[in-house]
Amino acid sequence: MKSVVIIGAGKGGTALLKLLMETKKMEVVAVSDINLEAPGIQLAQKNQIKTDSNWRNLIQPNVDIVIEATGQENLIEQIKEVCPKTTTIISGTIANFIFQLIDEKETLISYMKEHGTVQETILNSTHDGMIAINLDREVTLFNEAAGKMADIDAKTAIGQRVEDVLPSSHLPRILQTKKEETNQEQLLDNGRKIITTRVPLICGDEMIGALAVFKDITEIVQMAEEVTNLKSIQTMLEAIIHSSDDAISVVDEEGLGIMINPAYTRLTGLQPEDVIGKPATADIYEGESMHMHVLKTRKAVRGVQLKVGPKRKDVLVNVAPVIVDGKLKGSVGVIHDTSEIKTLTDQLQRARQIIRTLEAKYTFDDIIGNAEEMKVAIEQAKLAATTPATILLRGESGTGKELFAHAIHNESDRKYNKFIRVNCAAISETLLESELFGYEEGAFSGAKRGGKRGLFEEANKGSIFLDEIGELSGNMQAKLLRVLQEKEIVRVGGTKPISIDVRVIAATNVNLEKGMNDHTFREDLYYRLNKMPIFIPPLRERKEDLPQLCMHLLHKLNQDYGRAVDQISSEALALIHKYDWPGNVRELENVLGRAMIYMSLNEHVIETKHFQHLPTIEKGTIELKTKFQELEAMTLTQRVEKFERKIIIDTLEACKWNKTATAKSLGLSVRNLYYKMEKYQIEKNFMQ
Repeated sequence: MKSVVIIGAGKGGTALLKLLMETKKMEVVAVSDINLEAPGIQLAQKNQIKTDSNWRNLIQPNVDIVIEATGQENLIEQIKEVCPKTTTIISGTIANFIFQLIDEKETLISYMKEHGTVQETILNSTHDGMIAINLDREVTLFNEAAGKMADIDAKTAIGQRVEDVLPSSHLPRILQTKKEETNQEQLLDNGRKIITTRVPLICGDEMIGALAVFKDITEIVQMAEEVTNLKSIQTMLEAIIHSSDDAISVVDEEGLGIMINPAYTRLTGLQPEDVIGKPATADIYEGESMHMHVLKTRKAVRGVQLKVGPKRKDVLVNVAPVIVDGKLKGSVGVIHDTSEIKTLTDQLQRARQIIRTLEAKYTFDDIIGNAEEMKVAIEQAKLAATTPATILLRGESGTGKELFAHAIHNESDRKYNKFIRVNCAAISETLLESELFGYEEGAFSGAKRGGKRGLFEEANKGSIFLDEIGELSGNMQAKLLRVLQEKEIVRVGGTKPISIDVRVIAATNVNLEKGMNDHTFREDLYYRLNKMPIFIPPLRERKEDLPQLCMHLLHKLNQDYGRAVDQISSEALALIHKYDWPGNVRELENVLGRAMIYMSLNEHVIETKHFQHLPTIEKGTIELKTKFQELEAMTLTQRVEKFERKIIIDTLEACKWNKTATAKSLGLSVRNLYYKMEKYQIEKNFMQ
């Protein structure tokens, strides 16, 4: 018997309680409601069932089923967090529907039993004798009238072979011929003559036995009744599914389609004959069949993005297993059309790209890291955000300097004003000056009429993030120094100074002190920028953050690639720990993304084998350091060519010298790959 806890004792919970109290296979052990005067609470107390206003006090490890009957949003998720994995959690709506079906089934069984008793009474009350046998010639019916006619005890005849009870019976012949014999004269063993009609018993297309009626063939009693209510239940489910506007598909435990609704056909373009009886993968255009995934894991999935049908519809899929008495019977999928949502999302993304320099997207909550060095950097940044001081973010490429800049702006009192981002290395010097400081009308050929405001003016009352500050020319350094000292700018082609109130957040991955010694970076600008330096540690110095970072990046990559990778094996994680990550978090994201690309659609755990198409990362920086002296004696072109040759060789070996696969992996045409192999004299049996 299954133990059940009901959460919610209102009208719905009370109805469920009454229904379950009448069920023999389930026992309600506790009822919870915040209102102890609720009708379900009073009913439970009356029947000596445990009650409590806090449902958490009622969840025990031995509870089999928890039914949520409050209708509160997010309560199901809270219950899942508290309950053991072995406990089944059912919403009130679904439970009520299921128990209605159970109640109908029990009512039908009760009706069948009652009807069987009535039928037996009728058969024993009639003056016509009746005998029925099954395919094994065993007597299944022998009414009292037949017993009187044959001088045989009707009760002892049941279950015996008909030849032993009534040797003169011709019913076995009916089992062989399967033909009806009407008004046949027969002499019983006691010498009595009867007129009998013998007919085969057919259920559907199969014969299940034979029946003989003595004397009267006009009042033959129907002996076969429908023994299950599956047809009526199926009809009810089909009516529910067909009335839904959401596309629904149902498969059996083998993953073969058994039902779809009209909304499914409208969405995917697939007709019932394209799906019914076919594997669950029949409708998938791109992605993994969630039906097969759920049948394998017995766990529901929600919000999986796929492309389905010949129309290549972008959809969002929710699939849940159908489990009856602990046995998997199939799965049900609800498919939502997201094509329009995707179009709107793309438009929104384009709009965000346009205004991305006008907003800060990240906060300190988005910075992943529990290493001590990272905690110090975050605390320094939070402290700096409360001051108007110029901030200098220092760290290697890929450590997250821009993320810190966003977070500092959002933590400051300027967060409701603009946040402007400028990559000083990506814009030429002449263009950078007009972009930063703006220009007056007629300042140069092609200047807009009326002039243009610069980014410093746009960022007034807000923050401006100057990335790659170490790449500024001497002339631009002098102009930036004036902005920091005088809090004013002069447009290109203008003479009138314009006062501004801007928080400057600068970032660099170069050694500014070396730049001062080499006279490529101004000392006075350095000291202006270095009021509040924040050093962001490289990934190799905070490897304890790798597991948390990997899971965060996997979640992001799953959304980008439409995958469902949710784990990294301990062996793969150990391999990641061995690498020094010179490219920091950006390189880690690229490595995980590349590994995910090489995974098959049904894989959900990154293993060490998925790194086979990447440079051997376990060699780490040791290999880089040993080769650095060799590279110092080479020109840039020679270094690039040597590195390119090694990448091609490594990829060829990983792809077992399959040229097409290698070209695809490297993003080259096959023709271009052959050209490079000839250029670098790469052959399968070459000597490196």
